[in-house]
Amino acid sequence: MRRPKFGSIVIAAAGFFLVAGSSYGVGAQTRVAVGVTETMETRNPYGDSVSLLYGIWSEVTGPFCTYEYDKGEFEGRLAKRWEVKDSNTWLFYLDERYKFNDGSPVTAVDVVHSLNRVLSDPQSKQKASVAAPIKEGKVIDKYTVAFITRKPTAPLLSFVCDRLIVTSKAAYDKYGRDKADREHMMGGGPYRLKELIPGQRLVIAKRPDHPEAKKNPRAPDEVVYRVMRETEQRVTALLNNEIQLAEFIPPHLRKRVEASAAHHIVPVDSIEIMFFAMMPTPPFDKKEVRQAACYAIDRDKIITTLLEGFASRLDGPIGKGQYGYDPNLQPRYEYSPEKAKKLLAQAGYPNGVNVELQTPVGRYILDKQISEAVSAMLTSVGIRTKLLTPEWPTLWANVQTGKVPFYYMGRGSVQDPSAALHQYFKTGGSPRIGYSNPKLDELFDKEQQEFNPEKRKAYLRQAMSLLTEEAPACFTWRHKMLWGQAKTVEYDPLPDGRIYGLHMKMRK
Repeated sequence: MRRPKFGSIVIAAAGFFLVAGSSYGVGAQTRVAVGVTETMETRNPYGDSVSLLYGIWSEVTGPFCTYEYDKGEFEGRLAKRWEVKDSNTWLFYLDERYKFNDGSPVTAVDVVHSLNRVLSDPQSKQKASVAAPIKEGKVIDKYTVAFITRKPTAPLLSFVCDRLIVTSKAAYDKYGRDKADREHMMGGGPYRLKELIPGQRLVIAKRPDHPEAKKNPRAPDEVVYRVMRETEQRVTALLNNEIQLAEFIPPHLRKRVEASAAHHIVPVDSIEIMFFAMMPTPPFDKKEVRQAACYAIDRDKIITTLLEGFASRLDGPIGKGQYGYDPNLQPRYEYSPEKAKKLLAQAGYPNGVNVELQTPVGRYILDKQISEAVSAMLTSVGIRTKLLTPEWPTLWANVQTGKVPFYYMGRGSVQDPSAALHQYFKTGGSPRIGYSNPKLDELFDKEQQEFNPEKRKAYLRQAMSLLTEEAPACFTWRHKMLWGQAKTVEYDPLPDGRIYGLHMKMRK
């Protein structure tokens, strides 16, 4: 998939007023408003681990490196190039043109400081997703940094690219953590943080002197990310021109957008994997119960009815186009209520069992409706399911601390599955599921330590086969994401769901 060209748009949004004038004229101010569903609950850039915020903070602090879908490979940004010095040492060479907001250079000292915040900040929630394989960072010289891994880690780039947020050590030392994050966010990216109201909106403003901004003078001067979890709210705001981009339009509402002469739908195949997670606590401490749940879910029916075909089925952790995908991965959980009932009886529950399933509402496409359908399917085989619908910030906080035994969730930005699988399924990876299996851990170690691509893929496939057999999660589908857009905007959404201001363009 190609990365879009850059540009800007002029809008008149309710509550957000623009300076009048030509969109490309001198002094003209342009602003884009985007309706999003993810959380913005903290001013600490290391205090949450969600795809949207990784993308936003990357534009503020400068992406360390990034994945280019049109080329299918990682490319340098702040880290303009890298090399593997030995199996446990990666050297990253920084682009000397990157400057913080105050004009000071972004250096190796800042990179190591930022990595240390990921590892040791008491509010950090990025240890598993960013720094899991990294033992330490070392300053080699002003613009060269070394990452020392605990073990050889072939997929290291998938942990740090589009993820490592680089902030100023000088600002941290001068103001302290809280004040530096709240009032003196020093970034080296093409945008700066202008406003953050937790739970409501985040605003970034372009730095026209930045080398990336200079290449793309039509990029919007400001981008406003507005939290809108209700699908009706996003669609209505889009059609009323309160926002110009709306993510995650559900299939049944797309026709309302398409009926507008001023708007259209832009689809993109997502690489976010959706699943039902089961912590190994009763009754899900028994593999047969977990497998029964997977056999009870009719994936095809949900895809063809609720999702109207706008999803691709998963028969393992990943799908077509993701690194290490095997179309013949075994086992496969075809819909079979009979097998589900038999496995439930084998687990010691011939009369069924009661469980609670927690689902987000408005975070993912039709999440509540899908979970309602799955609850009915589970109940019909004897897994009597009570559906709970907590607020997303509450659910997400509890999932991250291992307090939710059974839940519906997505894991985004899965190009190479290693980081995601380690985060959710490796012993000690994170508390989100709390699953542990020494055989699986051994395969995870082998795939990360293997730098030969074909051998590494073989280890990954063995790990994914064992993971599917053990079923700590029922992998279900990847959505085809539908974005609502004003026709004044040309924006090509990315499969990972990141939203970059520099990727927006005004149609002339």
